[in-house]
Amino acid sequence: MRKVTGSHSVSRRRFLATTGGVLAAAPALARGGSLSGAEAAVASPVIPSPAGLARKIPIGVFDPVYDHLSLDQMLDKITAIGIEAVEIGTGGYPGTRHCPVADLLADPAKAKAWKKKFEDRNILVATFSCHGNPVHPDPAIAQRDDESFRRTVLLAERLEVPVIVTFSGCPGGSPTDKMPNWATYRWPPEYDQLLRWQWNERVIPYWKQAAKFAREHGVRKIALEMHPGFVVYNPFTLLKLREAVGEEIGANCDPSHLFWQGCDPVEVIHLLAKQNALFHAHMKDTVIVKDVAAKYGVLNFPEDSAKAAARSVFFRAVGYGHGAQLWKDIVKAYMEVDFQGILSIENEDPILPGEVGVERAAYVLKNVRAELLGAQS
Repeated sequence: MRKVTGSHSVSRRRFLATTGGVLAAAPALARGGSLSGAEAAVASPVIPSPAGLARKIPIGVFDPVYDHLSLDQMLDKITAIGIEAVEIGTGGYPGTRHCPVADLLADPAKAKAWKKKFEDRNILVATFSCHGNPVHPDPAIAQRDDESFRRTVLLAERLEVPVIVTFSGCPGGSPTDKMPNWATYRWPPEYDQLLRWQWNERVIPYWKQAAKFAREHGVRKIALEMHPGFVVYNPFTLLKLREAVGEEIGANCDPSHLFWQGCDPVEVIHLLAKQNALFHAHMKDTVIVKDVAAKYGVLNFPEDSAKAAARSVFFRAVGYGHGAQLWKDIVKAYMEVDFQGILSIENEDPILPGEVGVERAAYVLKNVRAELLGAQS
């Protein structure tokens, strides 16, 4: 069995971090009101909501943002800011910094002691995440990420964690490809042929057997993050895979990937909930730089990090891409559909990096949640 290292996580975080210094100093981002309005979002007035919203959805955090801390240090940090739940990396891109998966699978007593650290602080271990590419055209990478998924299923079974978050993956475009091939448009005809091959020969067969394995071990919720670069990247492709594979397939609904695709997150929440396919929620914002997007569109990701400020889209902490009223509407939508998961803060903000972004996001989410719950009384 090949060891899954944290290299996935490092490379992705480095990719996102390349924009940080440039973005922080870039006056272009503020043009059109995109940034300046977002920075004031926390103070935005919010309109009271109607009564009848019952569940206090726990506010959680996705742990890779604390990779520089030990488990105990992270627990001290998140307890201090009132985090109520966690999404823990168990392999793939998130790594295993706070969860020694092999040790916990080998020794039930260690697994119980590990979970008790969270329980002693009244923090719910709600989700395990092993984002990877188990249908990668390189067999070694595919095997590594499949093994990571299967170990995560076994650990979820042992520790009674109901949700596993991952990516759908992306195969090559043919049996001879060596690199993934992300296609979205079906013309010229070669792309239609490519997409049919990917789905029918690689993606659907893999997830049918993966879902069967999860089902056999009591895991009924595989939350696929709808992320560019993978075959499931929007609600349509998510529901297409669910229809082909089964009810174990659902969504990790991350609005940061939906905003720039033109989706309304409130509509998406209701759509997925009606299909019983809403399994997990990432809390992350996006700012679209209006004047840049107007010239280059949203699919604009400069290769040269020195030109990072010319990007059209940037991830931000909750409330710093869109105002507090929209985030209140998002949380309200989750309450309306009786969402049984957590609101998991994933911070990849280059201006408010690391713990700072988590604290700002938690502040916004706690306030809008309190207003919604207060409207019931």
